[in-house]
Amino acid sequence: MISLFLQYLQYEKNYSSHTVLSYRTDLYQFCDFLRTDPSEFNPTLVSQSTIQQWILSFMERGVSPRSISRKISSLKSFWRFLMKRGLVDKNPALKLVLPKTNKPLPAFYKQQEMDNVLSENNRTGGFEAVRNRMIIDLFYETGMRVSELVSLTDSSVDFDARQLRVIGKRNKERIIPLGETICQDLRVYKEIRNRVTDIKCDALFVRKNGMKMYSKAIYNIVHNEMAQFSTLKKQSPHVLRHTFATILLNNGADINAVKDLLGHSSLAATQVYTHVSFSELNKIYKQAHPRAIKKGGQI
Repeated sequence: MISLFLQYLQYEKNYSSHTVLSYRTDLYQFCDFLRTDPSEFNPTLVSQSTIQQWILSFMERGVSPRSISRKISSLKSFWRFLMKRGLVDKNPALKLVLPKTNKPLPAFYKQQEMDNVLSENNRTGGFEAVRNRMIIDLFYETGMRVSELVSLTDSSVDFDARQLRVIGKRNKERIIPLGETICQDLRVYKEIRNRVTDIKCDALFVRKNGMKMYSKAIYNIVHNEMAQFSTLKKQSPHVLRHTFATILLNNGADINAVKDLLGHSSLAATQVYTHVSFSELNKIYKQAHPRAIKKGGQI
């Protein structure tokens, strides 16, 4: 039944291979706890008490609430699937409560850091240098995910309309507007790419040998480039995505518009950035507003 559920996630829900693997890992761990082979797992024999004992074993080992919450969610989704398909008549995961997690606010790059990394002084160099800056610029100006950037092809860019067609999670398509400057930079990048590489695929971003780039290479590029200009502990494409959203909201963009640009399916996922924006505004207020400063110069 587990394999049936995983096929459902992959082919009907169009979940990414990474997400499907996470579900598989959680369910296989549960089978290990039950000392049962996943192929012989019988969900009708599982009780709520058994699941609670499994969860307790993680708590005793000091596993984070976030990780435990994900494992509970995996079991809930699995039994919901079984109930809908009529494969079981009881759901032992129904009343399980997700542990509260203190979600950290998303980190983002400062405007000056982005100005420095994308300045004209850093736009010199060979093909790889130009490509790497182009990748960072595109993340910063579109807020797209790594998987979305990797799947871009030459036809994804409409230079006349200044638009980028992105295929997001669950194969949902969205259109992101592009500025004139980044369109010009993309044209320059493509000219250099076509001149110095023997292109062997239709991907927009390629390696020097003309082959398609994958997520790990993109992560490494962003990490290495941004580490030169930022003091954040984590340097990643997702931090650039956070930066994109935070800058838009700080400059008065409508949250629903930001939601659509990010490709979020619900507003709740976007609202975390409003907390970041408020934190920044609160900091500025305390530093600059005379009524926020107590006597003696204290805030």
